[in-house]
Amino acid sequence: MKKYLILFLASIVLFSCNKKQEKCEKPSSEKKFDMYEMSEMAVLMEQMYVDNERLKQRIIKGDTIGEFPSHFLKIHSSVMTDKQENDTFFKQHASEFIQAQEEIYKDTKNAKAHFNASIDACVKCHEVKCGGPIVRIKKLYIK
Repeated sequence: MKKYLILFLASIVLFSCNKKQEKCEKPSSEKKFDMYEMSEMAVLMEQMYVDNERLKQRIIKGDTIGEFPSHFLKIHSSVMTDKQENDTFFKQHASEFIQAQEEIYKDTKNAKAHFNASIDACVKCHEVKCGGPIVRIKKLYIK
């Protein structure tokens, strides 16, 4: 019985030492990562978002509205990530957005309604073109 036990233990030791060593590939220091670069339109929309956050706070507080940010007009000419997206649908909704934004500054007594209309224009376009930021955009609404 002792012989079998010794034989069994010896075979376990021999087989366990016989494992193949796996080579681990080290990450190459030559690998390059491409950094995501935002398109002109993406940068503009980020800026419009920030501007509208500030405008929302001014409207809520009853502060002066200021002047229409002229850089919003770049929505018609900024290069998109996918140039095919700058189609008739987008151009129409971009114009509606600009009109709604301009109304905020022209009719300050109804700034809240005009502001929410401009956010509606954003959401309607993004429902078709690029749905990702809709949740974020909806946070701009003034309740």
